[in-house]
Formats: sequence, structure tokens, C-alpha cells
Amino acid sequence: MSKLHLTLKDEEYPYSGFSHTRLVARAFVMDEKGNYALHTVSRDDAFGCQTYFETPGGGVEKGESPEIALVRECKEELGEEVEILEELGSVDDAYNLIKRANHNVYFLCRKLSTGEKHFVSRGDAFIKKTEHLPINEIVARYQAQDDHGVAGLVKRRELPFALLLSERSAK
Repeated sequence: MSKLHLTLKDEEYPYSGFSHTRLVARAFVMDEKGNYALHTVSRDDAFGCQTYFETPGGGVEKGESPEIALVRECKEELGEEVEILEELGSVDDAYNLIKRANHNVYFLCRKLSTGEKHFVSRGDAFIKKTEHLPINEIVARYQAQDDHGVAGLVKRRELPFALLLSERSAK
């Protein structure tokens, strides 16, 4: 299967250079019914007040591979043990406002078991709820998501992968 590789620019905020690049691992996690985990995220910070949808995942810590980080992030955010089925691709994007470039690696995973969530990072506090939804519902939510601010950045980053999975499920 060919992988997606996207490069996105932040047109929302003026560019003034990057102070660092963050490696991020993200997942479309499928449960036993064929539904996928999707977070509702609400934030009120330097980026403004927004609510949007986003897949589970987060930063890769020093000494971790994206795969190890993803398993850890799914345990923290979902309380789920997961099996990585395949790498779907990557997205290079940026948050000019905080002078950060990102290299996001996306995976398709299968949920193996459910336990307790244990949010540990500052970003975890923004997760208001997690639902397990059919991929066509996830596509519809991303398509309806705001095109501006962080919501727009996340939409441009994640919708192509949701569309890819939707296309696959239609076959």
C-alpha cells in the first residue's frame, strides 16, 4: 500500500522562523466493531478558543521510536493497548505562532484491550471526550470542522488519512 506524504504550511499566523521540530506519532485506532477513536479537543490558549476533532497521539520522547511513542500515547489517552497494523504516511506541518515545525507519522492500529486512561501531558487536558465512530462519520466531522486556527491546521493534516481509510472500507 502506498503511503501518504504531505507538506502543509501554516497560513494562519506570520512566519518568524522555527525554534524546534517535534516528532509526533498519531493513530487511527480501530476497535472490534470497525470504528475508530476520535478525540474532541477544546482549548483556550494562545491559539484562541476552539473545539475540534483529532486522532490520538503525541510527541515522541527522547530515546523512543514513533511506534513505541504511539503505543504509549494510546495507553495514556485511550487506556487502550494497541497493535500497529501499518504506517499510513506522514505530514510535515508547522505552528508558526509557537515557532514549531512538526513531523507527524500516522499509523493504523487495532485495539487489543481497554484499561484506564491516565493523562500525563499538558495537551491531554484539552481532550474533552473520545468517541469510537465509523470512518464515514469521522470524514464528515473533519469536513465540517472550522478551516481556521488550530482546527483548520488539524483538519488539513488528518482529513486525507480519514479519506484514505474511508476509500479502503468502501472496497
